[in-house]
Amino acid sequence: MSASGGTKAIVAALVANLAIAVAKFVAFLFSGSSSMLAESVHSLADSGNQGLLLVGGKRAKRAATAEHPFGYGRERYIYSFLVSIVLFSVGGMFALYEGYEKIKHPHSLEHWYWPVGVLVFAIIAETFSFRTAIKESNEVRGKQTWTQFVRRAKAPELPVVLLEDLGALVGLFLALGGVGMALATGEGVWDGIGTLCIGVLLIVIAIVLAAETKSLLLGEAGGTEEVAAIRSAVVDGETVTRVIHMRTLHLGPEELLVAAKIAVEHDDTAGEIARAIDAAEARIREAVPIARVIYLEPDIYRPTAKSPTPEK
Repeated sequence: MSASGGTKAIVAALVANLAIAVAKFVAFLFSGSSSMLAESVHSLADSGNQGLLLVGGKRAKRAATAEHPFGYGRERYIYSFLVSIVLFSVGGMFALYEGYEKIKHPHSLEHWYWPVGVLVFAIIAETFSFRTAIKESNEVRGKQTWTQFVRRAKAPELPVVLLEDLGALVGLFLALGGVGMALATGEGVWDGIGTLCIGVLLIVIAIVLAAETKSLLLGEAGGTEEVAAIRSAVVDGETVTRVIHMRTLHLGPEELLVAAKIAVEHDDTAGEIARAIDAAEARIREAVPIARVIYLEPDIYRPTAKSPTPEK
């Protein structure tokens, strides 16, 4: 994912959520709807999340240092993980608490047109944000399904914004349903039920985000196509005859580390091997541009020798 594409989607979501959070809170003040209070906190949490993503993206661009020789690219994953924590605690748990209180102590809605009007406005604004995230994601997801894109994306920003916007839209319809049922039946308990549903939804999304970001934090290998392209690029059929074993690791969304033991002939000179390694590195970078840190170790291939489990 390009940084510009991710930033555009984040900014669009940030602007929409700030406007929606203010509108929802005003509607809560006039109507007393717990769904509107839960939704205003949800939008405020989302705004903070987008701020975290922007900060993480900026900090990840810092140059490598002696203490962090591989740079700070994976800091984007840390901030994305913080997003899932905020979404779970500030958004989901607060909504569950507010929904429980409203069911326990229900009261009728006042000035119903405020929450309804704000929810319609919020649905329009969130649709705009969601449309922007979908457009930016379509430019990088290729032939992957949406599930595959969310699970396999190495750049966390677009999947985070996509899930946030999807959750926000579903939450808005849940809030609208809760408010509508409360108005239709005169029972404020429906407003609390809608709030509980919003809380459950946010917690589920937060868990999905946490699980996917955790995998990135632990360190993921390059994609299947990237690994295959690197293997093909290493071998020249002359000096480098095969890849004995190889490991790849994402140092960040757009930076891949490649470490491989390559087979050379026993009678090759040091000069020939050095030139072959330089040529192999050039081919790797041409085939997979994000392969920026490359370590190739020459060795004599021994078919009977036990080698580490090959990378999948």
